[in-house]
This record gives sequence, C-alpha cells and structure tokens, in this order.
Amino acid sequence: MHTISLYVRSIVLSALLLLTLPALASQNTVLVLGDSLSAAYGVPSETAWVELLRDRIESQDLDWTVVNASISGETTDGGLRRLPGLLEAHDPTIVVIELGGNDGLRGFPPNVIESNLANMIEQVRDTGATPLLVGMQIPPNYGQRYTTMFADIFPTLSDRYNTVLVPFFLDGIYDQDGLMQGDGIHPTEEAQPRLLDNIWPKLEPLLNNQASS
Repeated sequence: MHTISLYVRSIVLSALLLLTLPALASQNTVLVLGDSLSAAYGVPSETAWVELLRDRIESQDLDWTVVNASISGETTDGGLRRLPGLLEAHDPTIVVIELGGNDGLRGFPPNVIESNLANMIEQVRDTGATPLLVGMQIPPNYGQRYTTMFADIFPTLSDRYNTVLVPFFLDGIYDQDGLMQGDGIHPTEEAQPRLLDNIWPKLEPLLNNQASS
C-alpha cells in the first residue's frame, strides 16, 4: 500500500507541474538595469518607481515579472560587465537600460559612455530581447560642451539602433520644488510616480505588443 501511495503521489505531483509549466513559460520579464535612480536611493523601497511599476502591471492584469537589477553608484562599465549574467539568469523580454548618469557626473569620456551603452543594446538584441534606453542629462556646471555631448549620447544611440528612448528621465522633476533630495541629484519619494510616468508611455506599448504576440 505504501508503494502504491507513493506512486499515486508522484503522478499527482507530475500532473501539477505540467499544469504550472505553461503559466511559467507564458510570463515575460522586464529587467531594469539602472543606478541609484532605480535602486530606491533615499526613499522607502515600496514607494520607488520600480515597485510602482510592478503595482501598475498587476493592476492592469498584465502577465509580466519585473526584476530590478539596479545598484546605487552603477556606471555603464559596471552594467556592461553584469549584463551577460543577468541576461542568462532572467531571460528577459524587455531590458530597461537606465545608466550613464554616474558616468557623466564623474566626467567620463562621452565616447566611452556611448560605446558601453551601444554594447549593452547589442547584447540585449542578440538574445532576442527589446532594449528601452533611458536618457539622462547632467547639470550645466560641467561646461556647455561636455553637457551637450553627454546629452546627445542617448538620442544618437536611439537613432542608430532604432531603439525606444525615454528622452530625459528627470523631466518635470529636477527643477520642481520638493521633488529632488537635498543632494540635488536624487528624486524624492514624492517624485517616484512621476519617474514612472516618464517611462510608462514608452514601456506600455512594448508590454502590450509582447503580450499580444
């Protein structure tokens, strides 16, 4: 009887696994590869824009998982080194590339930043995933020439690779009272919904296109 019971249990377990496999296979993944702006720096993690993205996706009954691989202080070089392992581990369908700000604040050469981001876009495309590039700007005190060269990196890459681009992540935030922390670099808790709203118009069509394909 004990042997029969084990046999029956194994059949039931196998059936349950088979039932769950289609659901797992059908679920797509958004990978967010960013810096402190996406890593909830200085704000409660449950109020950060990536968590708000998870809430919005759930509220709209979209079958997506969001993986946040953002690290405060991350540069394009660090993101480039981490990307292959992240692509292998999570097999994302969409990769949000929100990097470059720290490179600019440290005065890294624009051609190096552009090359790193281009390499990331190519790696994402090589896996069959869709990249979404998030544009950034830096304060004018770095000099007009450098700030212009830095800002131009993102639309240049978007045009070259025909990649969806969020023009400026901090649009409507960086110059508004109460939406930037005391350091003048990181958005406040109150700004997190606006960060999501800046990304959502570019991300939502990608989510819906993949869901319907």
